Amino acid sequence: MISKTTPQSFILLILFSLTIANHLHAQDSPTPTYYGKDHFILEGTDVAENLKENRYDRLPLALKETVRPAVWNLSKSSAGMSIRFFSNTTSISVKWTVLKDNKMNHMAETGIKGIDLYHNNDGTWQYVNTGRPTGMENEALLIDNMTSTMREFKMYLPLYDGISSIEVGIDSASVIEKPTETYKESIIFYGTSITQGGCASRPGMAHTNIISRKLNMDCINLGFSGNGKMEQPINELIAESNPAFYVIECLPNMKTEEITQRVIPLVKTIREKHTETPIIFVENFIYEKSFLNQELSSLIDEKNVALKTEYDEMMKAGYKNVLYINSQNAMGADHEGTVDGVHFTDLGFLRYADFLIEQFKKLGLVAG
Repeated sequence: MISKTTPQSFILLILFSLTIANHLHAQDSPTPTYYGKDHFILEGTDVAENLKENRYDRLPLALKETVRPAVWNLSKSSAGMSIRFFSNTTSISVKWTVLKDNKMNHMAETGIKGIDLYHNNDGTWQYVNTGRPTGMENEALLIDNMTSTMREFKMYLPLYDGISSIEVGIDSASVIEKPTETYKESIIFYGTSITQGGCASRPGMAHTNIISRKLNMDCINLGFSGNGKMEQPINELIAESNPAFYVIECLPNMKTEEITQRVIPLVKTIREKHTETPIIFVENFIYEKSFLNQELSSLIDEKNVALKTEYDEMMKAGYKNVLYINSQNAMGADHEGTVDGVHFTDLGFLRYADFLIEQFKKLGLVAG
């Protein structure tokens, strides 16, 4: 006869076995040795560290009192930045400290403040794992049981939070090496919450990061959620850089009259420093509700007409290398690319990245 206590005893036996297994695994996984900023390079920014309040900020300290407080606060998020290194380690861990421990009701915390690990697989950046945040101070084992082969790794930093520090953990008997080669060309993106990465499920899925991997170019992300408005301090900042081209995708945050007032001054500011560098303007995305909401549909049409009017004026005036992208079908035709009708899911970001790359090819800005 089977005892009535057998199921409970069986469950206790299983739990005890799992505890022992986890303990043995922990004994087999020695504490990693951690390395800081001197052992990897930071990409996705061209502002020198000594000009910043914090290494992982996106704007120089000199702009703190010049830009609006909302823009400055958003610039503390590390969107678009990544670190890169070589190592022959058999395991990789990461420690990182976030600035605010931000949370949102429509974006995964792994995207807001997580860390993505990729490795270079014969020239293609391949996703490995994501460090899941647990609070202000975070630590995660991202991969173990690898062969001790020298590999190149990249870690993408949080999209909607900043970090004060990040350290890479490797086997104590392994080495970590700082790359000597950097990207030869860059693209500067200036835009909105979508540019910043809302609402990707993890940092590597923001479209600027996808494009960086696919084109092997450094993509500098100046997306400011709700605050990408073609403002003069940012215009002047990006004019100081020397990218292959600029992508301006600010319309969702702008009023029609602001578009009319600010498009040509932005171009003039850049042209004072760069007479030939291509400047691309992207239309306002067609929001899902606008297919039924007539007022919203009219507003988007109005803003896109205003942009096209300014573009046509520049063409008549003889401006060179100012380009225009119609955003129709930027995320496909099935209306499944957003989390809330506006902000992109990973699917939306992947489609948008592919859409932009195709447009860049058609415009002759990247190889076909």
